[in-house]
Amino acid sequence: MTAESKLTELGITLPQPPSPVGNYVGGVRVGNLLFMSGCGPRKPDNTSITGKVGRDLDTDEGYDAARLVGLNMLANVKDQLGSLDKVKRVVKVLGMVNADPEFKEHPKVINGFSDLMVEVFGDTGRGGRSAVGMGSLPGQIAVEVEMILEVAD
Repeated sequence: MTAESKLTELGITLPQPPSPVGNYVGGVRVGNLLFMSGCGPRKPDNTSITGKVGRDLDTDEGYDAARLVGLNMLANVKDQLGSLDKVKRVVKVLGMVNADPEFKEHPKVINGFSDLMVEVFGDTGRGGRSAVGMGSLPGQIAVEVEMILEVAD
C-alpha cells in the first residue's frame, strides 16, 4: 500500500504546509536524501501547542503535540516532493522536547511523531532517532522535529 493511500485509509487529511518563519526553506534535497527543517505543533487555526512538557503538559499531551508535528512534517514533505509515495524510508529523526529539567520521558513524547511515520510508511517509517530535552524552543512550542528521508529519483 502506498503512503498516499494509507493516509486515505487512516482518514488523515494533511494540513496546509507551514511556511518557514525565518530565513530558511522547508527542506533541501541532496541526491536521494531530503533534509527537512524543524517543524512544530502548529494547529489549523495557526496557533501552536506551547509549554514545557512535564510542567505545563503531561507526557500524553506531549505525545499528541509530537503527532501534530508529524502531520505538519508530512505536509511539508509532500510540498517538497509532490507525493509522499516518493519517500523510500525515514533515515533519521531528531525530536526536541521543550521539557521541564526534571522530565524523563522524552522518547515517549517523540513516539507521537514516530508512531505516525510507521502508520503511514510501514517499517520504512522507522529510522534512526534521537529524543532530547531542550531548555526552550522557538515561541515556547512544546515539540520540534527535524528529519532526513531517502527519496526515489
